[in-house]
Amino acid sequence: MLFVIRFHDKPETQEIRKALLPSHLAWLDQHKESILVGGSLRVSPEQSPVGGLWIAQAQCKEELMALIESDPFWIADLRLSVEILHWSKAFDDRQVLV
Repeated sequence: MLFVIRFHDKPETQEIRKALLPSHLAWLDQHKESILVGGSLRVSPEQSPVGGLWIAQAQCKEELMALIESDPFWIADLRLSVEILHWSKAFDDRQVLV
């Protein structure tokens, strides 16, 4: 199944984010079979991230939550909240590079 995961970061955590970014990116790369697309979200391009968004593939939400809990950003308590939503992709036959 496909899912969209939306993260909201805690305010005033930019230094934690910067310090952990290399380990977070390495972790994402290790889980590229499950986390198909990931990236930070910003109010405007020049501002600091306020959270993140992933498109992921898993059997269930519980599987994704277990994966999320091993992310360096999650372990460091950077995240304020997470929302995991089932995603029904329109045009299943279309594949695009993002």
